[in-house]
Amino acid sequence: MSRPTFYIAITNHGFGHAVRAASVAAQIQQLCPDSLLILVTTAPRWLLETYIEGDFILRPRAFDVGVIQPDSLTMDKAATLEKLQEIRKNQNSIIAGEVNFIRQNRVDLVFADIPPLAASIAKIAGIPCYMMSNFGWDFIYRDWGGEFIEIADWVGDCFSQCEGLFRLPLHENMSAFSNITDVGLTGGNPRYDLDTLREDFQINSTPEKTILLTFGGLSLAKIPYENLNKFSDFTFITFDKNAPKLPNLISVQTQKNQVKSLIDYTHIRPVDFMPLCGRVVSKPGFSTYSEAMRLNIPIVTLSRDGFAEAELLLTGLQNYSYHQILTSAQFFESNWEFLQHPLSPPRLSDTLDKTGSETIAQMLVNVVKSGLKN
Repeated sequence: MSRPTFYIAITNHGFGHAVRAASVAAQIQQLCPDSLLILVTTAPRWLLETYIEGDFILRPRAFDVGVIQPDSLTMDKAATLEKLQEIRKNQNSIIAGEVNFIRQNRVDLVFADIPPLAASIAKIAGIPCYMMSNFGWDFIYRDWGGEFIEIADWVGDCFSQCEGLFRLPLHENMSAFSNITDVGLTGGNPRYDLDTLREDFQINSTPEKTILLTFGGLSLAKIPYENLNKFSDFTFITFDKNAPKLPNLISVQTQKNQVKSLIDYTHIRPVDFMPLCGRVVSKPGFSTYSEAMRLNIPIVTLSRDGFAEAELLLTGLQNYSYHQILTSAQFFESNWEFLQHPLSPPRLSDTLDKTGSETIAQMLVNVVKSGLKN
């Protein structure tokens, strides 16, 4: 029997898609240790390695752009349209190159989050393609109108070629897909002992006064760190490499290599700190929301205009999590008095399933093993 081989294509947009796809890849590796994982993405290897502990092949390719952004909130629609038109124009050569790679490496299945061309690649290669997301890029582009309508139609046509979609919570209808399986929240599980983590990073405040600041791979242009001086009894944690040195701010990227401990913190992630925190301060992003919601950590979030997924996320946040939703002025121009305000409770008593990564991985492994037996 040949080695089960998974080709995992990840959309070229920020870090969130890479995080949730890598969380599934890690589960595949646990369920099927002899599997070969091929991660097809422009996301950096170090990010993928924070979730996938075993070996994998990284194939740096971009089949889409998502939305071109200089930071986590600012979008360049003109540059996005130009790049999408270029990809569409060159799609035949892109597909041909990947089909050749897939056949040479005897790939059994394509799993994608959620570059449209992945479905076309798999169809021509003659292997199944399954996708995962809470939204499709056609949903984002159609909302922008104009020349993006034609792009949205093309994206929807690509999506329609895939075998099945694992639809995540906080989702749109995703009507381009004919075979939809609803699954739970995805994400990584904290992997460090909390008392040791608190001691090594000198987190002396209570969870109620410990705040994780995380704004995705692109971060924000001007985080008003000066406000932290007003909360001397709080501890703030950030992964921002450009964060200033403040007495109550733990800069993980700077301090993780200075910790005098036998524990290797090379691959430490925001989710590893979440259980120590009373709140996560973020921008709308599925992976951050999902990992915090899996751990029942309240979320304080910026709103976001012009990106249709944001409304889905904010609605879901209000339904299922303790939360605060901030305007740009409250975040960028205030003294951050919102930290002293009470959180809003979830509107619904229902809870979301938290086993999305495990469920998806098991179903993908089952598909591949069934195919290898035939």
